[in-house]
Order: sequence, then structure tokens, then C-alpha cells
Amino acid sequence: MALFPTQPAQTADAYTTQAASLSLLPQDSNDPEAQSTQAVKATFITPRDPVIETANGGRLPAVPLDEAEKLNRYKAEAEQSGSSGGESTIRRDTTELAAAQETDDGASLGDQTSGQSVKPGAPLRAAIPSPKTHPLFPQLPLYGPPTLLRNLQSRAFQLTSAFLSLAFLGTIVLGSLFTSIPLLTRHVYLRLTFQNPDRRRPFYEEEKRRAKVREDSASAWKRQRRWHQTTSRGGSRYQDDIGLKEEFEPTEGGKDRLICDVGYYARRVGLEVEEFDVQTEDGFIIALWHVYNPKDYTAVSPSRRAPDEPVVFPEDYLADSSATLCQQQPPGKQKYPVLLVHGLLQSAGAYCTNDEDSLAFYLAKSGYDVWLGNNRCGFHPRHQMLSYSDPRMWNWNIRQMGVMDLPALISRVLSETGFTKLGLVCHSQGTTETFVALAKEQRPDLGDKISVFCALAPAVYAGPLIGKMYFKFMRIISPGMFRVMFGIHAFIPFMMLMHHWLPGSIYGALGYRVFSFLFNWSDARWDRGLRDRLFQFAPVYVSAESMRWWLGRECFASQKCILATREEGRREEEEDEEEDEAELEEYFDNGKAHPSEEQGESSESPRCRGRKAWYDEHVPPMALWVAGSDELVDGRRLLRRFERGREPHVRVVHAKIIEEYEHLDVIWAMDMIEKVGREVKEVLWKTAPMEARELCRVPEGCVSIHSDVDFGEV
Repeated sequence: MALFPTQPAQTADAYTTQAASLSLLPQDSNDPEAQSTQAVKATFITPRDPVIETANGGRLPAVPLDEAEKLNRYKAEAEQSGSSGGESTIRRDTTELAAAQETDDGASLGDQTSGQSVKPGAPLRAAIPSPKTHPLFPQLPLYGPPTLLRNLQSRAFQLTSAFLSLAFLGTIVLGSLFTSIPLLTRHVYLRLTFQNPDRRRPFYEEEKRRAKVREDSASAWKRQRRWHQTTSRGGSRYQDDIGLKEEFEPTEGGKDRLICDVGYYARRVGLEVEEFDVQTEDGFIIALWHVYNPKDYTAVSPSRRAPDEPVVFPEDYLADSSATLCQQQPPGKQKYPVLLVHGLLQSAGAYCTNDEDSLAFYLAKSGYDVWLGNNRCGFHPRHQMLSYSDPRMWNWNIRQMGVMDLPALISRVLSETGFTKLGLVCHSQGTTETFVALAKEQRPDLGDKISVFCALAPAVYAGPLIGKMYFKFMRIISPGMFRVMFGIHAFIPFMMLMHHWLPGSIYGALGYRVFSFLFNWSDARWDRGLRDRLFQFAPVYVSAESMRWWLGRECFASQKCILATREEGRREEEEDEEEDEAELEEYFDNGKAHPSEEQGESSESPRCRGRKAWYDEHVPPMALWVAGSDELVDGRRLLRRFERGREPHVRVVHAKIIEEYEHLDVIWAMDMIEKVGREVKEVLWKTAPMEARELCRVPEGCVSIHSDVDFGEV
């Protein structure tokens, strides 16, 4: 029996049935909305990432690969049957897909079609894919249009997860409070013995100074409504880097209101923020914040900031951009664009919480055009077609964030600014989605749009924290039980209700204690006077599927890497150990210099072969800042991969391990500007394209460059 029907009537019926199973609404010839949202074809963003196009031009996200292929095959055969062999309008045919899925070693990286195909409309438990899918990017469920049965079952998942996930959250909160007892006891003891427990903090004196400045600033603002008159006398240790403070006149001041509003904190330091809505290729609407100086830039109209088309880098995406943002800046004052992307459970507001010493504000005042990119859902889940309660709204993980969200953000920034490249700065999960997106099996051409990728606390390999009891629990339960416990919608949405209900000071204190317990963070190097503010921009809405990717049985927590299985990692470690032993043996036998000390290595060296490299020639230069005391991720291992020559196309232009830093210190430590921010500022400028350096103003503290710079390799 043929896999696909051959008779014209059968083909047409098969296409209609398949299209109906992937549409927004159940098929109803009397409902215009149902007809306009019927699935038409599958568009492949990458060979493994299909999205569904509807009759009205909308997009529906993530369906299994085999279901998308069948839709396109039926469509092609139906068109051929009805047009005497006319050409198909499908973007990619099945043959191209099969060829594109093969990796260099001949194995299918994205074998997401393994296991039986799940039919839409089946019970939601049956929609859970086989656990025997690829361990790095397992197949997502197929939910299909809503029916009475699906809605009832979806509600059942919501009810079970509401109770079970709250029980899990309650256990975590109780655990965090219990582990706080020794710290509280010690604090009370020191107070009773007339000792100051805060004096042991690394930046005790600086914390006192900043607290006094904030207090004076609030009083001055209250009396004169002119906060800048006080802050200009000493709010930051890095004023020499950002020029005269009078250029940036604050329009907000007084006591910190502890609110979740990036614009509010920008106005406190003399800047402003405008929000753009960006549409991804699978229909999500995500927020892009533009930080600017209101004295040399005028915000664009709301219509200009509306969502664009679900297409990235169209042929004419730079055609009209020079007449928009660039012309709003004085001639010769253009600024090089920089996009900042946040970490897990955070928003881009994490870059804006330390007043003058926030990375986003520091770069903006130094002379960069700063854009803050948020991932899908964030604080306000939005989709072109889907509603909050639809499980398809939450059917995504890190793969979709990298393949869909990041290109959409980069495309919009370049379109609005008129530049051909930008600098990309990411923290934690932001680095993960970038490393995934740049892989040669995903969207390697994205690297051509990035002048340098600055990775802060790069999250590629798992750290020892993944072995903690509560993480092990999430790893040992089956995918089905994970969905029963945490649902098929947002991951523990009660956290967002707490964010809305609780006062900022209580929420900030509780948030710090819980996340400190989970991830072994401490506030030792943060400004404790701003600690409650740091947690006003977290958590955000994320999908349960995304958290399952991070913590579930098959994916990151088990493989301990985002682009290689545990077995591949073990083989690499064994090969490295063998090479080291051979090199040391040769060194002691022959008295030759250690190969790592030689200026060049043979192209036949195992280190230079780059077997199973993740990246190709499109990959941009990389700069890495690794937190040496980070237990959440292992940045040292990523550096070793680059040093060992396993990525021959990766050019590391800057690498630094800050031994005393923990995971969040790279963006929140009081000396972050000194140890990270200044270097990021310089790397961004030195790697900018020559034509951009000739057009843009030189950032404060950077050297004017009139020729291309060759960083070499670190």
C-alpha cells in the first residue's frame, strides 16, 4: 500500500483532513473565522522547525516534523492532480528535508519522527511523544484545534498541575526558609555581641557610600524635584567612563518605588525607554525595549513600534531604515547598535537594576544604541492567533527561543537602525539560545548579522548544581508525569500572581531567598540596598515544556550539554586525556616545548580537526566572561572545547575567568563595570565593522579605530 494516496479525490480529502487537524479551529464551513484560520501549508524555518501558515496569513507554532511533511506532500499532490503536473508551491519538499537532516557523520541530529505519529484530537496523554526521541531536542506534543474533549483534558492538566506544582513550590519555599535558620542565628548572635555582621561583606564601605548618595538624592528630589543636582556629585565610581552627568538629566527620583518598569529606572538616570512589539516567525509577539537619551533622540510613533510581519531579514529590510531612527540622531552622532538578551526566568530588566552601574545604562551612556530583547511570553504572553489557555501557546522550548525569538529580535533592531550587523550581549539562557541558533544544523547564517557575541556566564555545559535533590526529582520522573505535575501551559504561574500581589520589598526578599536556595547564589557582591529591586523583573512566564527541556529526563539535565549527548562528552574527555598524556610523554622524553606553548600546530593535529564541530564559517567572533564560582553552569569546559580546537571556525577574541564571581555576579556585582562592563564596551567597539566605526561616534573611553583590528585568538 502506498504511503500517500494517489487518486485525485483521495488526495484532496487527505489534504483537507490533514489541514483541518493542524488548523486553529475545528473545520466548520459556516464559520468564517474557522475558514480563515485553516492550515494551508507548513513553512520550514529550519529543516527541523516547521510552522503552519493559515489561510489569512497567520502562523501557528511547532508541529511534529512528520505531520508538517504530510501536509505539504498532500498539498503538492493535490495541486499536481488539479493542474496537470503544475509546479508545487511548497517551500521545501520532502527530499530536501531528508537531505538537510543528515549531519556530517551521517546521523540524523533531529530524529524527531521516531515513534508513532500522534493524531490530533486524541487524548492529551496520548499526545505526549515517545520518550525515544532525540535527547537534545525531543519531539513536542501535537495538540491540534480545540475540541470539547481536548478542552476538558486541558483543564484537567491545569487542575492537577495547580495542586502538585504548588506543593513542589511550597516545599522549595520551606526548604529555603529552613536553610536560612543558621544564617539568621549567626546574624542575631553577632548583633547581640555588638558586632556588625555586614562589615564582613566585600563592599561594605562602598555599600554605605552608595546608600548615603541614594538617601541624599531622594531628599533633594523631594525638596527641589531636581535629583540630578545631588547625583552629579557621586552616584557611580565610573563617571569618568560615561562623560559629564549633566548630559543625562533624570526625570524620575525620590525613594525607589520598587516597580516592574524599565522606563522608570531609566528615567532615574536620565535616560528613556520605548517599547517595540516584534513578531516571531511562529506568531509570538515579544517585547523589544530601546534605551535612549531623550536629548538626542525622539521616540518613534506607536504605529511604528507595532508588530511587524512574521518574516526575518526580508530582502528590503534595510531599505527604509535609514530614514527612521538614524535620521533622528544628529549627523555624525549615530551609535552602534547592541542587543542584550536575558537569562532563564528573567526579563531584560535584569540589565537595568543598578542605577548608573547597570550594564544597559552604562553602555547607553558610553555611546552605544542599546536594545533589550525579551523572549516569548515574558510578563505578557501574546500570540498573533493563540490564547493563553491554548496548550499550543506553550508548546516550545529553548530550540524555538533560539531559532525563532533571537532572529526576530536581531532582524527588528537592524531594520530600525539601518546597520548590517550588531553586537550581541547575552547572559545565561540568552547565551544558550544563541549557541543553539548559531549551530550549523540550525540557523548558522544568523552569525553574519552579529559582529561579536559576548557571552556572560555561558550556559552550555551543566555545573555540579544539577545534582541537587530537587533537580534530580524532576529528572527521574517521566515526561508524562512531568506534564501531570507541572502542566502543559505556563510553568507554576502562581509565581506571577505572587509578583502581582505582594509588596515589592516582601516579594524581593522572598524571591532572593528562594532563588538563593535553588541556585546557590549569594548577595555578597551585590549592593544589598538594591537587592529587592533586582528581583522585580523576575520571574516571567515560561512554558512547562521549556523547563522540562532544562530539567527533565531526556534533555539538558541528563545530557549535561546543549549540543552534545553525555556519551559524546565522555568520548571527548577521553580523547583529551589521551592527547594530554601523549604530549606530556613526548615532552619528558624529548625535552621539547609543550605543544600548547608552540606558536602553531599542524593542521593534522587532533586539536585542529574539529571533528563534530557545532559551528561553521558563519559563526561570529566570541568573547566570554566565565564566573569561576558558578555552580549552575560550567563555563571552563566550554573554554576548553575552544582551546582544544574542536571548533576550528570559532575565533575567541576575549576570554576571562573571574574566580570569585557566581552566576549572577557578571551582571549584578558592585564591581561588574570594572571587571566586565568596561571590557564588553571595548570588545563591542573593536569588533564593529569598519564601515560602522566610520559612521558612529566613538564610545566614551574607547580609542578611535581607523583600520580593521585583528584580535587573534585567546
